[in-house]
Amino acid sequence: MNSELVLGLMFLSLVGLLLTGLPLAFVLGSLAVFFTMTLWGSSALVIPVLQIFDTMRSEMLLAIPLYVLMATILQRSGIIEALYRAMELWFVRVPGGLAVGTIVICTIMAAMTGIVGAAVAAMGILALPSMLRRRYSPELAMGTICAGGTLGILIPPSVITIVYAVTAQTSIGQMFIGGIVPGLLLSTLYTLYIIIRVKLNPKLAPVAEHSTEASLLQRLASLRALVLPALIIVGVLGSIYFGIATPTEAAAIGVAAALLSAALQRQLSVSMLGEAAWQTLKVSAMILWITIAAKSFVAIFTGTGGADFLLQFIRDLEANRWVVLMAMLGILFFLGMFLDEIGIILLCVPVFLPIVTFLGFDTLWFGILFLVSAQMAYITPPFGYTLFYLKGVVPKEIGMERIYLSIIPFILLQMLGLLICALWPDLVLWLPRTMIELR
Repeated sequence: MNSELVLGLMFLSLVGLLLTGLPLAFVLGSLAVFFTMTLWGSSALVIPVLQIFDTMRSEMLLAIPLYVLMATILQRSGIIEALYRAMELWFVRVPGGLAVGTIVICTIMAAMTGIVGAAVAAMGILALPSMLRRRYSPELAMGTICAGGTLGILIPPSVITIVYAVTAQTSIGQMFIGGIVPGLLLSTLYTLYIIIRVKLNPKLAPVAEHSTEASLLQRLASLRALVLPALIIVGVLGSIYFGIATPTEAAAIGVAAALLSAALQRQLSVSMLGEAAWQTLKVSAMILWITIAAKSFVAIFTGTGGADFLLQFIRDLEANRWVVLMAMLGILFFLGMFLDEIGIILLCVPVFLPIVTFLGFDTLWFGILFLVSAQMAYITPPFGYTLFYLKGVVPKEIGMERIYLSIIPFILLQMLGLLICALWPDLVLWLPRTMIELR
C-alpha cells in the first residue's frame, strides 16, 4: 500500500471517528492499533507498546502533574479573590476598568498556574457578576474573560508549552522564555482594545454614579495581594531563567510556594489537598493517554512514509516559503475549531517540524507561532474550550450564541498578535537568546 493511499485513509478515518464524538485518545489509539495490524500484522503491535514505555520514561513529562498540582492548589488558596479586590480599587476609574483589571489578573494567573481552565472559571465566578452588576456589556465582559484566560497557553509555566517542547524535542526552558513577550503583547492588545472601545462607546462599561475612588492608602494596602503571586512567579520563572533549576525542578518549587501561599491564606487543609490531588490526577491522566495514543498514531503515519510524502509534496510545490508557513498556520486554525490543542500539537508537530526546518525557519520561533495558533483554538467556535468553561458560570439567560459573538473581536486581536510575531521574529527570540548568553 503506497504512502499516498495510507495518508488518505488515515486522514479520513481520523475525521470520521472524531465526528462520532469519541474521546481523542480512543480515536487515535484505535486507529493506531487498526492500521498497525492491517499493514504489518499483530506482531507489530509492539510499536504502541514502545510508545507507552517511551512516554512513561520521559522526565520532561514529569513537570506536567507538578504544574497542574500547583495550579489547582493556587485556585483554591484565596489568592485570586484578593487579587481581584485589589484590581477593583486600582482600575475603578479607568475606561472599562473592571475588564482591564480582569486582563491584568489573567496575566498574573497565567504566570502563576499555566492552566487555562483555572483563569476562565475563576474570573467567570468573580469578575463576570461584578461587571454585569455595573451594567457592562455582557459581550465585552465575556470576551474579556475568555481571551484573558487563554494567556495561560503562552505565558509560562504553561502545560501546553511542555507538551509542545516534549513533542518537538526542544528545550522547555527556551520555549517558556520565548512565550513571555508574545503573551504580554497579546495582553497589551486586549487592554488597549478595551480602553479604546469604551472611550468610543462609554455605554459598554459605564462608571457607576455611586462609586467613589479609593484613597491612595487603601490602594497601596491592597497591593499586599501581589506579594505572594510575585514570589511564586519569581521562584518558578527566575529559577529557570538564571539556570538555577530545570523546568521540572522549578515545578516542584512552584508546588512548595503554592502550599505556602495556601497556608498563609489559611486555606490549607486535608480536604483541599485531596481535591487538588484528584483534579491533578484527572488532568494528567487525560494528557498522558492522549500523548500515548497520538505518538502511536504518528509513528504508524511516519513508518508508512506519510511524513516523507508531505515533505516531498512541499518541495515539489516550489511555492514561497511564507505561503507554506501561512498554509500550515491556517491548518492549525481550522483544526482548532474541532480538536483540543494537545491533540493538535501531538498530531501536527511531528509532521510540520521537518517542513519548517527544510524551509529554513527558526524552530523556536515557529513553536511560539504554533502556540499562538493553539491559543486561538481555545476561543474559536464552535468547540473552543473556554467558551464552554464560561457557559458553565454565566447566567442562564445568556445563550451560547452570545458567547460566540463576544469572542470575535478577540480572535481578530490574536490574529494581529500572530502577524506581529511572524513579521518580527526578534520579538520572540530576543529573550531566549539573552537567557543563553547569560548562561
